[in-house]
Amino acid sequence: MDYDIRDIDLATGGRHRIDWANQEMAVLKSIHDEFEASKPLQGIRIGATMHVTTETANLMRALQAGGADIVISASNPLSTQDDVAASLVAHNEIPVFAIKGEDSETYYNHINAVLDHKPHIIMDDGADLCSVLHKERQDQIPQMIGGTEETTTGVIRLRAMAADGALKFPVIAANDAMTKHLFDNRYGTGQSTMDGIIRATNYLIAGRTVVVAGYGWCSRGIAMRASGLGGNVIVTEVDPLKALEAVMDGFRVMPMEKAAPIGDIFVTATGDINVVDKQHFEIMKDGALVANSGHFDVEINIPSLAAMSIDGARRVRPFVDQYALRDGRKINVLGEGRLINLAAAEGHPAAVMDMSFAGQALAATYLIDNRANLENTVYVVPEEVDQRIASLKLQSMGIAIDVLTDQQAAYLNSWEHGS
Repeated sequence: MDYDIRDIDLATGGRHRIDWANQEMAVLKSIHDEFEASKPLQGIRIGATMHVTTETANLMRALQAGGADIVISASNPLSTQDDVAASLVAHNEIPVFAIKGEDSETYYNHINAVLDHKPHIIMDDGADLCSVLHKERQDQIPQMIGGTEETTTGVIRLRAMAADGALKFPVIAANDAMTKHLFDNRYGTGQSTMDGIIRATNYLIAGRTVVVAGYGWCSRGIAMRASGLGGNVIVTEVDPLKALEAVMDGFRVMPMEKAAPIGDIFVTATGDINVVDKQHFEIMKDGALVANSGHFDVEINIPSLAAMSIDGARRVRPFVDQYALRDGRKINVLGEGRLINLAAAEGHPAAVMDMSFAGQALAATYLIDNRANLENTVYVVPEEVDQRIASLKLQSMGIAIDVLTDQQAAYLNSWEHGS
């Protein structure tokens, strides 16, 4: 078996952490058991480019239980948990191509190693795997059944491909499932982002001014958790509806140029480039912290900051690069501008990834079962899949809910009754 990981001897520790996460993933565990019995993925090759974490490992184990032949690479150079990669290779015989801190050339070599596996289904986290397949490996497209996408950033890219007529197979936007963006994006990103910032800096959040760029589902969670820790939250936005929502949620809203001089901590999660840019660095406080929780490392214009500095970055703590400016101010960039929740922490808690990865697993079977009727576009997760995941999650939490009576169901489906 070919693979490329840091150290196979890390496998035992990785196995313990994977099993620990599995205790919090009751929905995926039930799907694992169902897959093991029915083998819905028998004969299917799956190639994944995702964050190689304990939670992802449990998804891979569920897919393997369903009969899938799997290979996985990292979807971000800093998100790999090396002990998890080792365990997947040693204990599950799943080829892994992922090393925490790998350079860009290695990152793309690893993506191509996944495509060398000639997958029928791809699972993507940012759409890099899909992009490389369409640009460089088009000869493999005829064998493709479809793909799934885990992130908002990736879905944006894929919808752009579909609009241009460039997407050559169906993709299910796992990110857009209600059980994903309402919970994973908001509660997972919110908690893990603040966890990453605190682990990297050991800063007290209470009393600090925290500037959150964007107010999508991820940024909502970050703003919520920063506020809960005692931070004074400012939101910056370009969408008037989202800006209005932030105001109604009790946050100050202003342009980044107004927030830059008063912010202590800046967190981006927009999916766009140069959200924090040269003109913002020029007016930031001495000692400002800048972090990113968007998928790619483009939201903070680090090359511009480096050009403004005296001698580039100085690593003052693990995951903290300090840039000394010519006027004496220092600006600190966390996690090299990459996903701070995975660079400096462990990513989303397993309990919330449970729902997201249940959606990924069921999306794979949906692609197989419906392949004859799907077009080359981006699909949302079917409502019945979302409902099933939510029901299983509630059941695992010991929570029961009401059920409509026949009379109530009939009333809701009728139009004759009025006031």
